[in-house]
Amino acid sequence: MNHYQIWRAIELFAKEHGLSCSGLAKRSGLDPTTFNKSKRFSKYEQPRWPSTNSIAKIIDATGAQPQDFFKFINNEGKEKQ
Repeated sequence: MNHYQIWRAIELFAKEHGLSCSGLAKRSGLDPTTFNKSKRFSKYEQPRWPSTNSIAKIIDATGAQPQDFFKFINNEGKEKQ
């Protein structure tokens, strides 16, 4: 599992629930900019990872199970580490 795969899983999870990443964040009680693409890397190009707390909140807010989120993590993004 890598940085790209986690962020892609958030995007796909939001889409599956008919939401944008911003809408998913809001529904989860997070700041609407939590999952913005601009926040995925620091100004020094260091990857920023979403917290496990944020992932838990989006799963809970949608009534999903953890496997419903983690199914979106696969080998597709391996080359984009």
